[in-house]
Amino acid sequence: MGNPEHGAAGGRFDREVLAALDRTDEVHIGTRPDAPSPVRETVIWAVVVDSGAFVRSVRGGKGRWYREATANPDVTLRVDDRRVPARAVPETDAWTIEEVSEAIREKYGASYPGPTVAMLREEVLATTLRLLPA
Repeated sequence: MGNPEHGAAGGRFDREVLAALDRTDEVHIGTRPDAPSPVRETVIWAVVVDSGAFVRSVRGGKGRWYREATANPDVTLRVDDRRVPARAVPETDAWTIEEVSEAIREKYGASYPGPTVAMLREEVLATTLRLLPA
């Protein structure tokens, strides 16, 4: 299920981190275009699928945080007043991307219908990133 290359090789966050990501509507992701640059935080959505953490850019490839995370994949998540170092890896497995879409629909659809539709557009699916513990 999903992309075994990412899950097995990269490990998984502990249950506490996954539970926090699962119950929290908005998390902060800290990114930077390169290692010497200062970290900038952006509020994003995160979902948990098959014990994996995932994010996606509502602005597609134009999103600053997404561009920075793909250029310099060492990121930080801030959830429940906790900073969690992570590595952002593009998700390419079609089944996993569809499962992430379903998780977004389930988690956010009722409370945020407009933004949820935007997160499910075909042109943003390729910006799905798997977050691995750093």
